Amino acid sequence: MTDRAVAVVRAGVLTTVQDRGRHGHAHLGVPRSGALDLPAAALVNRLVGNPPDAAVLETTLNGCAIRPRCDVDVAVGGAPCPVTVDGRPVPWSAPVRVPAGAVLEVGAAVSGVRSYVAFAGGVAVEPVLGSRSTDLLSGLGPAPLTDGTVLPLGNATAARVRADVAPQPAPPRELVLQVTLGPRHDWFTDTALRTLTTRAYRVSSASNRIGLRTDGPPLERAVDGELPSEGMVLGAVQVPPDGRPVVFLADHPTTGGYPVIAVVREPDLAAAAQAAPGTPVRFVAVRRR
Repeated sequence: MTDRAVAVVRAGVLTTVQDRGRHGHAHLGVPRSGALDLPAAALVNRLVGNPPDAAVLETTLNGCAIRPRCDVDVAVGGAPCPVTVDGRPVPWSAPVRVPAGAVLEVGAAVSGVRSYVAFAGGVAVEPVLGSRSTDLLSGLGPAPLTDGTVLPLGNATAARVRADVAPQPAPPRELVLQVTLGPRHDWFTDTALRTLTTRAYRVSSASNRIGLRTDGPPLERAVDGELPSEGMVLGAVQVPPDGRPVVFLADHPTTGGYPVIAVVREPDLAAAAQAAPGTPVRFVAVRRR
């Protein structure tokens, strides 16, 4: 019987299992989680014949190395990076056949932050609340990968897409985030609101899957004091005491006590997943639809 599994040779800085996330559990204190760059994850799944909600690996900055225990079709996408099989270069953003026992090396991101690795059949770890995603904040789902971790694969059910390469958006040179006013925008001065949408910020090196932190001019509060904890949504722009905006990403807490000045439109968050530290950030005000 074929051993449909892969073993982790090199886990990298942070490699996790991700799918489309856990929807509908915020009332239980469980965030959505899931791949930060959902379009990239869906594309690599399509390249190996998986449905878009199959679980993939999400790597951070320096990739990972994987040894399949069976012949398997693999695709790597998201942040551009070198890809090799037993040391031989193979295409990025294209389906590749990896023989059993060979080492698939996903190299460091040339640009961007997060690369995605799809295996035909998907990563078949046990679902938790309907998702196989690793949630770094709550601890739900499989733990971040470590060297020697073995992951089961599902059965491949469809032919891979025949493509030499699939186009993917380049990581942003400038991250443009469209925002609508948040529920606590009145806790900030008019000057702060202008600052948010006219001044330049940069992605902070302290960013992670919970939130994209920014460096730049602090936002002045009009109301002192603290809020009781209230519900938080994906894309909320929360302002902690240092005055610098934090954009909540997939592993964000479901409640928080710092005021939310704005909310980022969800389609813009995929680019936020690929914005490396130092990338310029611009918040653009748009009207609610």
